[in-house]
Amino acid sequence: MSQDIPTLYEWAGGSEALNRLTQTFYDKVAQDPIVGPVFKTMSPDHPAHVAAFIGEVFGGPKTYSGGHREMVMHHLGKHLTEEQRRRWINLLADAADAVGLPDDPEFRSAFMGYVEWGSRLAKMNSNLGETCDPETEPMPAWGWGVPGGPYRPPDKK
Repeated sequence: MSQDIPTLYEWAGGSEALNRLTQTFYDKVAQDPIVGPVFKTMSPDHPAHVAAFIGEVFGGPKTYSGGHREMVMHHLGKHLTEEQRRRWINLLADAADAVGLPDDPEFRSAFMGYVEWGSRLAKMNSNLGETCDPETEPMPAWGWGVPGGPYRPPDKK
């Protein structure tokens, strides 16, 4: 991408914004009867790890220590349901609104595109168990859309 086009990480507000997002999101998750049980043994630093992962995927610093392999490993054997996946998406979208992530259509389209893709991958991996080879899972890199495609961030006002 051109140097004058910000990454999704920059457009979102960087690590501070993503940490607010994941903390708010996981506070909601802990209270939710559908996805809460999946995260009942979540460590207190889990939101920060997820914020670092999302940040790296969105073009920020490479601070998530485990790469995509570690993220895949966290889902193996969890047997996530479609109902849980959809609730996870809705809670994350609500958290994005609550913390004031940019709501322009270009950003939210890219953000929700990643959330949709990632949640489907997580559900798939959660049901594969030992048949999944996380060594072959590359770290995703998400951007504004297809390189050269129609999606670009709106002009800052």
